[in-house]
Amino acid sequence: MRIVTFDIETANWLGDEGVSGTTDLEIALVGVHDSESDSYSSYLVADLPKLWHILERTDVLVGYNSDHFDVPLLNKYYPGDLSKIKSLDLMKEVQAVLGRRLKLDTLAEATLGESKIADGIQSLRWWRAGEVEKVRAYCLKDVEITKKLLDTALAGKPLRYKELGRDREIKLNTKGWLTPKPSVMTFTLGL
Repeated sequence: MRIVTFDIETANWLGDEGVSGTTDLEIALVGVHDSESDSYSSYLVADLPKLWHILERTDVLVGYNSDHFDVPLLNKYYPGDLSKIKSLDLMKEVQAVLGRRLKLDTLAEATLGESKIADGIQSLRWWRAGEVEKVRAYCLKDVEITKKLLDTALAGKPLRYKELGRDREIKLNTKGWLTPKPSVMTFTLGL
């Protein structure tokens, strides 16, 4: 079972001129954890064809707010259809149980005792200032946090968050999370 956990940082932002929706955004870089090699890597736009080779052999694509944001944006660049890969959006799973969305950082702090390096606005500032390595580190830390939250849930442990100064727990039903989607992936690279 190959699981790819991923996150995207953008080169522009909603509200910028000409940007009215997610697919109007441009990718700065994509960070991934590949369970097959147990390694983290990142891809600038010019490197995305290397990522396609990994994604076309992935059973489950995991992200945080990925169904709404990351998958549609990445699909804009992919020459096939990434919706053929099973997607697991942890934020969507939390929202289904809790009835509302939580920030990745909220879960990371209470569940893992870790914090994100920055936020999307700071990442965009770094990108525009040419500080690619800071954007890369930020993105890969988000991937690492998402993977650790996935591992926590799959181990049967609750995810935690604080609300009004009190510790709260969310128990997610992980049954079926790692069952691949019974559809055929579009192989666009002839690999």
